[in-house]
Amino acid sequence: MAYSGVGGQAVMEGVMMKNKDIYAIAVRKPDQTIDVTTEHYGTSKQYKIFRKVPIVRGVISFVDSLYLGMHSLMHSASFWEEEDENEKKKDIDPKKEKAQEKAVMTGTIIFSIVAAFAIFFALPYYLSVFVGRWVFNPWLIASIEGVLRMVIFIGYVALISLTKDIRRVYMYHGAEHKCINCIESGLPLDVDNVRKSTRFHKRCGTSFLLVVMIISIVVFMFIRVDSRVLRLVFRLLLIPVIAGISYEFIRLAGRYDNLLIRILSQPGLWLQRITTKEPDDEMIEVGIASVEAVFDWKKWQEEQGA
Repeated sequence: MAYSGVGGQAVMEGVMMKNKDIYAIAVRKPDQTIDVTTEHYGTSKQYKIFRKVPIVRGVISFVDSLYLGMHSLMHSASFWEEEDENEKKKDIDPKKEKAQEKAVMTGTIIFSIVAAFAIFFALPYYLSVFVGRWVFNPWLIASIEGVLRMVIFIGYVALISLTKDIRRVYMYHGAEHKCINCIESGLPLDVDNVRKSTRFHKRCGTSFLLVVMIISIVVFMFIRVDSRVLRLVFRLLLIPVIAGISYEFIRLAGRYDNLLIRILSQPGLWLQRITTKEPDDEMIEVGIASVEAVFDWKKWQEEQGA
């Protein structure tokens, strides 16, 4: 399977696809039409230099993904606002509205980061400290913390999948993967071919998060300070490093296919059985619209000799 460089994310009733500095958000509106918004997400030449540095480029990509992901979610949600809310917006100055949206998005991102650290890092740590009253081997305590983190993460992902709205997002997530797999397999991008393609992909953000959890177990084992507060602070400071290392693995997994990569990628693919669901044809159409807005798949397949 060839590497196209196209990646994406599921949003509310839609799919966001990104190719290089261009991204598109395709959303199935309440009137059942598909709205496709295409924008440029470029960076300065000086900034792009850091994208060539291993680990550092992973941190940059992680931050970019958070910002772009939140922006895409807010954009998709805007189509499902109540009519009276839309009437109120008509009286708001566009510049003020844009500033308000940016402030809300920034606040949401900060809150999400803090909440994620509290749930997936601080909570397992303090639970392991409690267990440490009876366990005295530091390596074993670190392992218990890691297992607790994995259980909480997988449990959270599985629990939210029970809600109707999140289940539909997971279906659009499946549509995103199936569209990318379709073109990377050399098949024409149409509903029938996408439907037959797999919904699992090694470059998935779900796999990235799982790799973060696994790598954190190893990294946190080497934190040896007596202060509980400092141990927690070091965990916070090391998150960018862990994200950078995880990005390098996902990058390799997306570009190469050998036995070792397949074995190491398997846990992430297993987890995608929860975070991706089989989409219906209308969802697939949205995914196709998003891909075609940012990627000339016919030309690319010709160049690959597909």
